Amino acid sequence: MQMVSGVVWRVLAAGAVSLAAFGQTVPRTAPIPKDPLEMVTGQVKPVDTPSRRAAALQLLEGVRAGYGLRSSGQGYDLKVSFRVNSGGVTEYDGAWKMHEVFDPQQGLRWTAKTANYSIVRISVNGMLYGDDPGSYVPLRLQEARAALFDPLPSTESLTRASMRKSSATLNGARLTCLLISAPGKVSDPAAGRRWDETEECIDPQTGMLRTHSQVPGRYYSYDYSNALKFAGHLLPRKVTVTEGGKTITEISVDSLTELPSTDASLFVPTEEMKAKGRAVAMTGAQKIARFVGRTPFPPGSTIHAVCVFGVVTPAGQLEEAHSLQPADPNSGAALEDAKKIDFSRATPLGVHPQQHFVFVIEKFLDAPSVH
Repeated sequence: MQMVSGVVWRVLAAGAVSLAAFGQTVPRTAPIPKDPLEMVTGQVKPVDTPSRRAAALQLLEGVRAGYGLRSSGQGYDLKVSFRVNSGGVTEYDGAWKMHEVFDPQQGLRWTAKTANYSIVRISVNGMLYGDDPGSYVPLRLQEARAALFDPLPSTESLTRASMRKSSATLNGARLTCLLISAPGKVSDPAAGRRWDETEECIDPQTGMLRTHSQVPGRYYSYDYSNALKFAGHLLPRKVTVTEGGKTITEISVDSLTELPSTDASLFVPTEEMKAKGRAVAMTGAQKIARFVGRTPFPPGSTIHAVCVFGVVTPAGQLEEAHSLQPADPNSGAALEDAKKIDFSRATPLGVHPQQHFVFVIEKFLDAPSVH
């Protein structure tokens, strides 16, 4: 099972602060931090008519189709390598290898390994098996699979989403950028991106995804130089993941070839896998807004945000959490507050084990200076 890229939004209050508490004195929110890959910096237009919305969804669906290798119904052999350099803020830095084999008649098998971690996954007849050595799949491994197999949400999940549109330029190419947020959000005509918006920038001439960012401060950059083609699909040769302006993960698609026949034993789970039951599935991301501080808010106050990123395990534990704005003075406090959230309350009961990414947008109030 692949990661589902849809985003579930929740708004929580830290302490006694709630959205309703703002009343008529809603503080302004400071602009998002500058970043070389933050494409939307100018005016943004709402996607507010049926024809504009249909065109935007068609553009997104075209990108998704390009990454849907299994939809071709042809067997393939895919080899990927990636290197992680998080500086220790997440687990398993270093070189990784990932190998995936798909046969439409047999099923899916993929493996991944680094110096001190390895995993085997088999998906067959609707059942997901694995020999996972831990209680969840490491964040950077889920990151690599999400970047290559399921970077965008399905158009079905965007039926009610709010959307805005802008133009940008990257390496001389003119891009169409779509900003996507939860249903009911006001289509703000102001310049630039909001903290709650996912940003997808696409080359309209080629239909290729160039940058993907679920929250400010974290970006996927797609390079199609010498890209590999398979059954009408095109995978990037390289994907670079940056956080806080630093390159964290570099993903390389080493080979993608047709698989005319394969060894059926590859898709047979071991007795140990069967004994473990269904393996942990990697599912969609969650965004949470937290307001840190107390009311009332003095006139002229400004909200500064910090985003904490991590993975929520099937047991509802937050793992590998870290700030995407590490230089911000509130970074440490944001991380500590995010760790206080009880994710187990939102963990589904009686379903197959799941893990998902979480983005906790912590908002801090800066009162105006008194002279």
